[in-house]
Amino acid sequence: MTGKKQPVSVLVVIYTANLEVLLLERADHPGYWQSVTGSREGSEALIDTAIREVREETGLDAAQYRLTDWQLQNNYEIYPHWRHRYPEGVTQNTEHVFGLQLPEQLAVQIAPREHLSYQWLPWQDAAQKVFSPSNREAILLLGAEAGNA
Repeated sequence: MTGKKQPVSVLVVIYTANLEVLLLERADHPGYWQSVTGSREGSEALIDTAIREVREETGLDAAQYRLTDWQLQNNYEIYPHWRHRYPEGVTQNTEHVFGLQLPEQLAVQIAPREHLSYQWLPWQDAAQKVFSPSNREAILLLGAEAGNA
């Protein structure tokens, strides 16, 4: 069966003022760590996709904190083992990067069907742990923007 996911997604880097980054471990690939990600549903605005995905994956209300659109897009090839989630013939995805700054590390409520666990790491360590090159680049950008690169 062919999937129905849109090849338009968000990546939300959740971080504290001290540049500690929240990472989630994928349930479908243990050992794969990432920031919040997810595909747009219907015609929702990308900011709404980011808010929804943060709520679904962490239980946090992104509208209560500083959520910013980094005006950064990544175009990449969808990993072959995930292509069944998209319409037939779709091989490319456009990812829009957002940042969510929290005042401090917060406990999160992970979605058990999506993630096994979570951890907070200094940005340098988080950048090394994520499996996605675009996720790594976004976290490194966070450090560079703060003058810590």
